Amino acid sequence: MGRLITSRDNEKLKLVRKLHERRWRDKLGLFFVEGEDGVEAATAEPAELLVAGENVAPELLAEVSTAAHPPRVIGVYRRADLPAADLRPVALELWHVADPGNLGTLIRSADAFGASVALSAGCADPTGPKALRASAGAIWRVPLLYRVNTLKWRRVALVAHGGQPLPDLDLRGETTFLLGAERAGLPEDVPRDIEATIPIAAESLNVATAGAIALYEWRRHNP
Repeated sequence: MGRLITSRDNEKLKLVRKLHERRWRDKLGLFFVEGEDGVEAATAEPAELLVAGENVAPELLAEVSTAAHPPRVIGVYRRADLPAADLRPVALELWHVADPGNLGTLIRSADAFGASVALSAGCADPTGPKALRASAGAIWRVPLLYRVNTLKWRRVALVAHGGQPLPDLDLRGETTFLLGAERAGLPEDVPRDIEATIPIAAESLNVATAGAIALYEWRRHNP
C-alpha cells in the first residue's frame, strides 16, 4: 500500500478535503466515498484509496471524514465512472430537491424499483457525502439525467392536495413522476399531463416517501 501518510499536508488528504465542497467536485469530476460498505458497493476502481493504518494514519483519515464515526477507508472516484444516463420505463424527475438526504433516499428507491432519476438545476449534488450515505450504494446502479422536461412519457405530478388519488390512476406503461421540494412543492410552470395526490391522514408526506410510494404504485401496475 506504500508508505504511511503521517502529514496533514499530504496531497491525497488535501484532495479529500477539497472534495467536501461541491465546486471542487464539479471542477475535478471526482467525489469520495466513506466506509467499507460504500467502497465495496462501487462498480469502478478508485482513483485513490486511503485505508486507516495501512497507508494513512487513522487520526488523519478521521480528520478528513464527514461521517459521525470515522471510517476505516475512503475511496476517491471519478464521476465519469457512474452509470450512463440511459432511460428506464419509469423515472423520477426532481425539481429543486435541495436536501441531500432526501435526494439520496430517492436514488435508493429508484434503484429498488428500476427507475432512472432526472435532476433539475437547484437539486442537491448526488455525489455529496450526505446524499451518498442516504443512497447506500445505489448511486452506482441508477442512471442520473441532468436534464428535465425532455421525457415524452406520461408526466404525473405529485401534489399534496387536489390531484386525482394515486391508487386510482392507470399507471401502465412509461411514466415520469414529478416531485418538487418539500416546502415549495413542484413549480406551477412545470409541464404535466396529470396531477396525483397520495391519500393520507396527515397534512403531507416527506418527498422521499412520496417518491417511493409512487414507484411502488407504478410497479404494481407493471409487474
